[in-house]
Amino acid sequence: MNDELETFRRECAAFIEAKCPASMRTPLVREDEEPWGGRRPVFTHPDTKPWMDAMAERGFTAPTWPREYGGGGLDEAHARVLEDELRRAGCRPALKSFGLWMLGPVLLQYGTEAQKQAWIPGIVRGETRWCQGYSEPGAGSDLASLQTRAVLDGDAYVVDGGKVWTSHADKADYMFCLVRTDPSARKHEGIGFLLIDMRAPGITVRPIRLISGASPFCETFFDGVRVPRANLVGRPGEGWTIAKALLSHERALISKMRDARSSEDVSLEALARRYLGTDESGAIDHPSLRDRIAQANLDLLCNKLTMRRSEEAVRAGLGPGPETSMFKLYGTELSKRRYELMVEMAGFSGLGWEGEGFEADELVRTRSWLRSRASSIEGGSSEIQLNVIAKRVLGLPDDPHGRGRE
Repeated sequence: MNDELETFRRECAAFIEAKCPASMRTPLVREDEEPWGGRRPVFTHPDTKPWMDAMAERGFTAPTWPREYGGGGLDEAHARVLEDELRRAGCRPALKSFGLWMLGPVLLQYGTEAQKQAWIPGIVRGETRWCQGYSEPGAGSDLASLQTRAVLDGDAYVVDGGKVWTSHADKADYMFCLVRTDPSARKHEGIGFLLIDMRAPGITVRPIRLISGASPFCETFFDGVRVPRANLVGRPGEGWTIAKALLSHERALISKMRDARSSEDVSLEALARRYLGTDESGAIDHPSLRDRIAQANLDLLCNKLTMRRSEEAVRAGLGPGPETSMFKLYGTELSKRRYELMVEMAGFSGLGWEGEGFEADELVRTRSWLRSRASSIEGGSSEIQLNVIAKRVLGLPDDPHGRGRE
């Protein structure tokens, strides 16, 4: 590390020591403590908001975004130093946000200067919470078949239709939404990318209860909702291009999605010793299980290193491409396999749901195991990712008979 980066490392360490409370350097166990922010924030821990504000003030919630929009203005090397110091101190994420992970990057690429100034600073500071309006009951894997319509009426678009699987729509302030602006155009060409205030009259949101017992997903209905024309990002028919760029960011996110409750932070070896014991030498007392754990750890390491190379490319100005489908496919399938292994090792304790007789981490792990299965569906199912990899990464031709390359 050169002298400049070493100086910055010390600055980051001093900043964390001064601004990150000790309580924010502990694992995040309860889902209701996640720092989502927004106009209606719920901070169940008193130190969550001060930590968010301290990071946002320095632009460290979006370290590589331009300073003029509230970001940190860091290059890739300095952002890596900050990331390493936050990890070294065990800091909780200061802000979780679809605005940070998905919307912000496409606004920086496709938004007007007025749109960047209007929307990005609020994302960085955690003042606005966003949800994503893509999938519809009849347009999931074939997203371009969406039917939610936006008709231009003076200085506003009038939106009618419905979306499904809109994560946290019941808590969001705004939605970035795909709408059909030209029903006469080819399905990939008549789409717009619209930013919608969730307080607007005519919007109805209904949570969908999941097998895990949580309700992060919702149905959202639009009935004559008026949205300012200025909220259209890009040109009226450019929505599909913007949507693909955002999906690349989303798939990269899902493939590496991790927080203090994720399987990456759980030691498989420790769980095996806890539930299954060790032999006389102190090794896990199941040779075949040792092999499975070693393979799972190697797979995780390979995935993380590959993701790091991709992140460096993005920070160098090379936007994410179709290879994000590879990351999404491998990352989500790997997460499922790790959770399956954790639950299997725990035996009956791995099936805890509520009540006495289970440790708190066992209850969290059971729900996380169930939740992990959704990751291979959301953001484009694993089958969809295989198609993208075949066509856009490997360059295989279409075969209507399903025989592959002859």
